Amino acid sequence: MEKKVAIIITPNYKNYAKKYLGDCIESIRKQDYKGEIKVFITDNETSAESFQLLNKIAPEAELVLNKTNDGFAKGVNDSIRQALMLGFEYIAIINIHTTIEPNYISELIKVTESDSKIGVVQGRMMLYAEKNKISSMGNATHFLGFGYCVHYRDEWEKIKDSYKKVRDIFYPSGSSMFFKREVLEKVGLLDEEYWMYNEDQEIGWRIWLAGLRCVLAPRAVMYNKYEFQRSIKKFYWMDRNRINAILQCYRLPTLILILPAFILMELGLILFSLKTGWFKDKMRVWKYFLTPRKWAYIYVARKRNQALRRVKDKDIVKMISGRIWYQEVGDIKLRLVNPVFDLYWKIVENIIKIFNF
Repeated sequence: MEKKVAIIITPNYKNYAKKYLGDCIESIRKQDYKGEIKVFITDNETSAESFQLLNKIAPEAELVLNKTNDGFAKGVNDSIRQALMLGFEYIAIINIHTTIEPNYISELIKVTESDSKIGVVQGRMMLYAEKNKISSMGNATHFLGFGYCVHYRDEWEKIKDSYKKVRDIFYPSGSSMFFKREVLEKVGLLDEEYWMYNEDQEIGWRIWLAGLRCVLAPRAVMYNKYEFQRSIKKFYWMDRNRINAILQCYRLPTLILILPAFILMELGLILFSLKTGWFKDKMRVWKYFLTPRKWAYIYVARKRNQALRRVKDKDIVKMISGRIWYQEVGDIKLRLVNPVFDLYWKIVENIIKIFNF
């Protein structure tokens, strides 16, 4: 008997459903998977109008209605909890602004079941408007917590020969995540404190700590309408949450080793924020970390993650980058500092390996 798949479409908010849901739900209806598929959608800051619209576009969907907008992570979790309660064995998270090929779900299941150590699978994400170009082939992490899409805007034809098989990635995109229920029951759901951005990085890191794998399924294809430029002003969330991720996931000796580089980067980011008009948001980040109530959250989250640990940092840091790569942030100072941070990270890596952290 085929297992049941819950497809969690990321939360509707304001006009998202009107702009994106029609194409997304139509691609879900074309899936070739023979088992049961059920769609779940959380409607953040729900209203009579949004409820009616969701029912019109996706009458088959199970709706979770939230009176307030409590963020991306909680909205996704609310639908996941409903799906788990109803006994679904697979959980597929799909962003509302994406479409998927007919074999998407069946390919993800095939990869998931190929190895008991697989904790989460991401599909190959292509750009919707330029279907020959890549949106994400999995995500990489810089040792100071910055996350970025691998091969963003590269042409698929030029790299496809190196992606014929499933391969490990550091973490999956929040637009394409596929879990077995037992993995979520083991490692937990998305961290709702993150609100939006980097929650996918943190859960991917958590999965590696638990001794499981994050992998890319190149034959499961998704098309992404998202554009990074639309979120360039969301640096507060990305900056705050990448610091949360490193505080929660590294061992203490690793945190001490990266502290000098962290301080140098923070000084650089303050200068960058003054130049770009982001200074108030940068100060909001530091206000967050200087709030005692947040110390309690970080302590509990760190304790949760470290309790899952089945591997040492030496087993994980080999997948972490010493360079920051953002095509959209083409600052010459970033290109100049990259070799310095890369060398620093190589030294730290060697220390971690020597002392077996």
